[in-house]
Amino acid sequence: LKVRTSTTEANIEQLKTQKQGNSKSSYYISALQCYISVLGMKVSFSAALMGSGNINYIGPSSTKMTLAFRHVFTNTGNAYNPSTGIFRAPVRGVYLFLLYVYAPANVHQPLTAALMKNGQQVLVAHGHLSVTFTVNASNGVSLLLEVGDTVYVQLWVNRIIFDNVNCHTTFSGHLLFTV
Repeated sequence: LKVRTSTTEANIEQLKTQKQGNSKSSYYISALQCYISVLGMKVSFSAALMGSGNINYIGPSSTKMTLAFRHVFTNTGNAYNPSTGIFRAPVRGVYLFLLYVYAPANVHQPLTAALMKNGQQVLVAHGHLSVTFTVNASNGVSLLLEVGDTVYVQLWVNRIIFDNVNCHTTFSGHLLFTV
């Protein structure tokens, strides 16, 4: 009886050890699955300012204004909000952002739009309008973003921007890789 009790107790201890090992294994498997899902995360958006058939000017304004690019071509990962115009990084990584802006001739206002990261200006797309020619300006940058960082486009004070069904003015962002 004494031998049986010792053997049973040893078996119980062995089962407890296996259970703890399984718990750790489950944790590591869960962490690995999470890591793999982040590595495989796809984030990409592209949107035009208007996309409608009407002639649409924005500006000039006495204050800077965040532009909401509402005509969404793609929004894989849903990190871009077309209602606010703000992109919020869902994962830490390097992202490529592209900005194309347009204004027609005869509006007599400069064209300047800034790409902003967390409220700080990163770059501008700028052009001086002439009486007879339209102006296009563009710029792009790769940025290291942390989870929750925001990127958006802001129209400068006393500037004008234009878009219509031809989608001249666009904002795009793409996750290149996670870090």
